[in-house]
Amino acid sequence: MDAYLPRIVDTELDMLAGGLPAVVIEGPRAVGKTETALRRARTVHRLDDGRQLAVVRGDPERLLAGRPPILIDEWQRYPDSWDMVRRRVDADPGTARFLLTGSAAPATRPTHSGAGRIVTLRMRPMSLAERGITEPTVSLAELLSGSRPPLAGRSAMKLSDYALEIERSGFPAIRELDRGLRERQIGSYLDRVVEHDIDELGTGVRDRASLRRWLEAFAAATATTAAYTSIRDAATPGAGDPPSMATVAAYRRVMEQMWIVEELPAWLPTRSRLRRLAASPKHHLADPALAMSSLGINAEALLDGVATPQATQRDGTLLGHLFESLVAQSVRVYAQASRARVSHLRTRGGEQEVDLIVERRDGNVVALEVKLAAAVVDDDVRHLRWLTDRIGDNLLDAAVISTGNEAYRRRDGIGVIPAALLGA
Repeated sequence: MDAYLPRIVDTELDMLAGGLPAVVIEGPRAVGKTETALRRARTVHRLDDGRQLAVVRGDPERLLAGRPPILIDEWQRYPDSWDMVRRRVDADPGTARFLLTGSAAPATRPTHSGAGRIVTLRMRPMSLAERGITEPTVSLAELLSGSRPPLAGRSAMKLSDYALEIERSGFPAIRELDRGLRERQIGSYLDRVVEHDIDELGTGVRDRASLRRWLEAFAAATATTAAYTSIRDAATPGAGDPPSMATVAAYRRVMEQMWIVEELPAWLPTRSRLRRLAASPKHHLADPALAMSSLGINAEALLDGVATPQATQRDGTLLGHLFESLVAQSVRVYAQASRARVSHLRTRGGEQEVDLIVERRDGNVVALEVKLAAAVVDDDVRHLRWLTDRIGDNLLDAAVISTGNEAYRRRDGIGVIPAALLGA
């Protein structure tokens, strides 16, 4: 039986791989890159296998031999492979067909960026729409069209179901495990990242205990714009001396190299009438399940409103912030299919903020607020109304993403969309 769950990125990959000589699929470990690429490859070089890697080091040209498409899995373990592929594409762009996958940026950068030769495709953990829990009835692509489509559909998902989805994660091989095994597996995933994977990158990070505490504090700051200094201070036990900001920057850099951290940038439009916008990103891990595991809590604890020892200042509950992170992760998947970018909006004083700004290539946007509520009231849309007044026709559509059961439009035209009903 074929247990492969189709991914939204499959369509984009087929389009790129069908017309371009080389595509690299990037994303965190266990996200499904290899399985997706294997379904298209005819020759496979798995460089995470020590024996195959040793053979390649002895005879690098083997990487270019075989029936195309040729998959070089975990290419960063032999960084020279990038330039080898680039040179082959230069020499024979008409017939070269390569797929590369990578779970980290290599410690040794390729001599050439690959621009114009190798196209990069980002793969993220499974969105809500890809998990098969509910059939989506609202398309982000249609919202981005500016046609203001009617919204309809019902979802049986409850708040407790969303909490469980946060816990289960979007990692395909992990989410279907029994709960005890799943908790051990996600915990082991983080242990491997902190204790083993960073060594392969040659980052120079040595204080693993401090890195682990920083990761926990970063997890506690999920979906906030907390200052890096406050995250550092929250990671410092007792009266101990905090690490330098250079060290903290190194922690963040290595987590970004492995795509464990994926912060949401601030929206800073150049042609709108908006002024005094904050530039700080919102903090997110690649999957909110990683944040939950880092904090040592489960779905029941989230629903009970348990406090975490990390003293990160946030407005609202941890459940609300992790739900926002789940929605942000899903919206990023949908937006990529439309070649749109995702960011957030916040004024410098915090008086106005919109959780997700999905921007088309022409600069027009869809604005999404995320609310941990089944019913949406007027106060929940005040920031969307403010944005409408400021940017007018540049706002293609606006909606609140909720935990409710029914998708519809309010009388003011603002949509209400249960998170499970939104798709690409």
